[in-house]
Amino acid sequence: MGLFQKELSNVVEWNESQPGVLFWKWTNKEIKKGSVLIIRPGQDAIFMYNGRLEGIFEDEGRYDIESKIIPFLSTLKGFKFGFNSGLRAEVLFINTKEILCKWGTKNPVTMQAPGLPGGMPIRAFGTFNAKIADRSVVIDKLAGIKQMYTIDDVRERVVASLDQLVMQWIAKEGKDIFNLQMYASQIAKGIEKDLDYEMAKIGIGITDFKIESFSYPEEVKKMQEKAAAQALVGDVAKYTNISMADGMAQGGNGAGQMAGSMAGMQMGMMMGTQMVNQMSGQMQQAQQAAQPAQAAPVAGGAAAGAIPKFCPNCGTATNGMKFCGECGFKLA
Repeated sequence: MGLFQKELSNVVEWNESQPGVLFWKWTNKEIKKGSVLIIRPGQDAIFMYNGRLEGIFEDEGRYDIESKIIPFLSTLKGFKFGFNSGLRAEVLFINTKEILCKWGTKNPVTMQAPGLPGGMPIRAFGTFNAKIADRSVVIDKLAGIKQMYTIDDVRERVVASLDQLVMQWIAKEGKDIFNLQMYASQIAKGIEKDLDYEMAKIGIGITDFKIESFSYPEEVKKMQEKAAAQALVGDVAKYTNISMADGMAQGGNGAGQMAGSMAGMQMGMMMGTQMVNQMSGQMQQAQQAAQPAQAAPVAGGAAAGAIPKFCPNCGTATNGMKFCGECGFKLA
C-alpha cells in the first residue's frame, strides 16, 4: 500500500529550466496524498483553487502538502485526501528576481532639428530590469489566462510604448538633438517612471531603465565626422601631435609612414628654429660681455689712460711714446 501510495504522489516544483520566466503555473489535474512542495531560492509558491488565491508560501524548502500546506489554505483547511482522489488545485510559482532585458525602438523616432525640414530620424537602444511587483494583480490580470509569463512578453509591451515615450522625453528635456548621448541618463529616468506606471496595471514593475546609445542616419554620422576632422586640421599643433602619435603607432603601413614623415618634418623645423634661436642668444650674450671691456673714447681719438700701438693720425708704430715720432701727434 505504501508503494502504491508513493506512485500516486506528486512533487510540486518549478526547476526554472527556461530562462527569463516571471511566473509558471503547475497544472496537474490534482495533487495526490503524500505529495510535497519544493520552493527554491528566488521563488514564491501561490496555491489557487477555482481561480481564487488560497495561500502564499515564500520560504524556500521542502514541505509535505497534507501536513504543512493545506492547514494554511484559506478555504481548504479541513480538506481530507481520499484513497484515490486528490486536491484539484493550481500552484503558481513566482520568480521574485529581477530580470534584465535588452530593448530597441521599433521604428526611427523623427525629431525636429535645425536645418532639416523633414526632421531627424533617431533610434535608441538599451536595457531595462523587470520583476513581479504585485502578485494579486498578476493573478487577476495574467495568471487566469496564461500558463507562464516571460520577459519577452514584457518587452513586447515596453517596445510598443517606447517610440512615443522616447519622442516625448527628448522633446521635454529640450536638449541638443545632435548630442543626445550627453543627456541619456536624464531621458532614461523619465521613461522609466512612465513605463513603471504603465506596467503596474498588470502587476509588473520596471526597476531600472538605461539608454546605451542613440543611432543617427549614416549621412548625419558622416557630416559629424567631417566637421570633427575640419576642426582638428584647423588646430595645427593638435594635428601635429596626433600625426606624430599615429606615425609611431602605425609605422608599418602607408598612412602611418606618411603621418610619420609629416611629423618628422615638423619636428625638424622645430629643432632648426630652436638651434637658430640658441645661436642668436649666444652671440648676443658674447657681445654684451665684451662691451664693459672696451673703454669710452676721449677727445683726440685715444682711449683714456692708454697709449695706442699705432698713431691714429698717420699709422706709425708708437713704441710706447706719448708723441708720434713721425707726425708729432699727441698720443696720451
